Amino acid sequence: MSLVAYRDLIGVAYTEEEVKAMAAEVEVEDGPNDEGEMYTRPGKPSDHFPSPYPNEQAARFANGGAYPPDLSLITKARHNGQNYVFALLTGYRDPPAGVSVREGLHYNPYFPGGAIAMPKMLMDGGVEYEDGVPATETQMAKDVVTFLSWAAEPEMEERKLMGFKVIFVLTLALIQAGYYKRWKWAPVKSRRVIVDVIN
Repeated sequence: MSLVAYRDLIGVAYTEEEVKAMAAEVEVEDGPNDEGEMYTRPGKPSDHFPSPYPNEQAARFANGGAYPPDLSLITKARHNGQNYVFALLTGYRDPPAGVSVREGLHYNPYFPGGAIAMPKMLMDGGVEYEDGVPATETQMAKDVVTFLSWAAEPEMEERKLMGFKVIFVLTLALIQAGYYKRWKWAPVKSRRVIVDVIN
């Protein structure tokens, strides 16, 4: 989630104070300072989410050699992204007869090749919802997909509202222009021209 900043959560899921407190819990490497050295500081709302791994090699080691993708844009990066992520999260099953999966990989028919290094992450009852919604695998997958869709386009609702306003204003301008054109050209189009050939 390297493209999502803490400040993106303000007004969506948390207040500004909650976001500041959440960001301050993370130590961020910054710098260089006046002496040319890097230093750590408490996080700020303008900082992006930290990576769970310090570098690519550590990420590959922790995931059986597979490098996990950045999920900031995953729903836009894949064809039919939301459905792809949902199917991937809920599609784990035992391999069918005749299909062998290498050790350390898991069978998922929705992943290209059918074998994925990420184990099944969602289990029924994995979280507890405040509103009492049953924490089924399907419900949690829907929530993950909704969050990832928002993370890929946090400004989408604002952009669509602005588009609606622009179309509304352009429609009014078109109606006004049509009325003005008819009013201006009505005398010209309705006049009678008589051609007197004899005189």
